[in-house]
Amino acid sequence: MGHRKQSAPRHGSLAFLPRKRAGSMSARIRYWPQLELNKPTLLAFAGYKVGMTQTMLLDDRDGSPTKGREIAVPITIVEAPPLVAVGVRIYANGTGDKRVAKEVWSPKLPADLFRRLVTMKNSHERGEATIGAQELPEGGEVRLIVCTQPGLTGSKKKKPEVFEVKVDGGSQDDIVNYVNSSLGKEIKAADVLKPGSFVDVFGITKGKGWQGVVKRYGVKLLDRKSNKTRRGIGTLGPKSPNNVMYYTPRGGQMGYHQRPIRNIRILNIGPAAESPKMKGGFLRYGNIKSDYLLLEGSVQGPTRRFLKLRYSARRGDVVKEPPKLTHVSLVSQQGV
Repeated sequence: MGHRKQSAPRHGSLAFLPRKRAGSMSARIRYWPQLELNKPTLLAFAGYKVGMTQTMLLDDRDGSPTKGREIAVPITIVEAPPLVAVGVRIYANGTGDKRVAKEVWSPKLPADLFRRLVTMKNSHERGEATIGAQELPEGGEVRLIVCTQPGLTGSKKKKPEVFEVKVDGGSQDDIVNYVNSSLGKEIKAADVLKPGSFVDVFGITKGKGWQGVVKRYGVKLLDRKSNKTRRGIGTLGPKSPNNVMYYTPRGGQMGYHQRPIRNIRILNIGPAAESPKMKGGFLRYGNIKSDYLLLEGSVQGPTRRFLKLRYSARRGDVVKEPPKLTHVSLVSQQGV
C-alpha cells in the first residue's frame, strides 16, 4: 500500500522580501569591505553587460580531477569604459548612520552628465575643487562621485549613471592627494581591478513580469483530479488566524530584482583592440568600443544591463594567478 507524503521542504526563499520591482536600474552597494591596501584606490568599478560566450582554459582549481587539463568554461563579457570623477563626499559618523560632512564638485563636468543631473546645468557655484586632510573626521569615509561614459560603448546609450565609490588604502594624506588629483579625470578599469582578483557583482536581474506560484516559487503541480486548478497552492493557510500569512506563496512580480553575485573571478582585462570580435557584433549589443573584462561564469541581467563590480567582501584583495586562456569562442551563446 502506498504512502502519501505529508510534508515537503519550503518552496521559494524568504531571504528577499518583498519580491517587487527594483526602484532603480542602478544597483545599490550598501557595504564596503575593510581592506589593507598599499595605496589609495576605488573599491568598485562599473560596466555594461555585453553577452556570454565560452573559453578554453587550463584548469587551475586545487583538487579538481581535470587540473592542468584544458576545459571549456562559460564567460561573461563586460564593457567597462573609463569612469569620470566628478565630485567627492566626506562622511562623518552620525546618530545611527553616516552623515555628509562636505561635498565638492569638479568645476569641469562631462557634457552628457547634464542628461542625468539637470538641476546642475546652470549652477556655477560648485565649491572648491579640492579637500584638505584636516577635513577628514575621525572614523569618517571618503567617497568619489563618479559617472559612466556609455557613449564610448556599443550599447547606444547616452545618459550616464552617477554613483559613489569608497576610496580606501594608504594613509589619510595619501587618500586626500589621490582624490584631489583624480577630480575631473578619467579612471580606467585596469587602475582599479586586476586579472585574477575576485569581485562581487551587483545588478538588476532580468524582468519576467507577473508569474504564478509554480514558476515564481517552484510549487509542485497538483494532481490531475484536483479541484478547480493545478497550477496553484493547496491551501492559503489555516482557518485561524483568518488571514493569509506573508510566507504563503502567491503570484506576483518575478525578476527585475536587485541581486548580488559573490566571488566572480576576473579572467582578463584589456583594451578594445584586443577584445573578442563577434561576426556582425554581439547580439543586441554591437561591437566593443572600450575596455573590456572577462568574468568567469554568468552574472545577472540581460544584455546592456548596468553592473557594479566591488572588491569581494569575503576574499578581499586576494589576487590569484589567472588561468591561461587557450581559445575564446566567437559564436554568441545568447538566444540559442
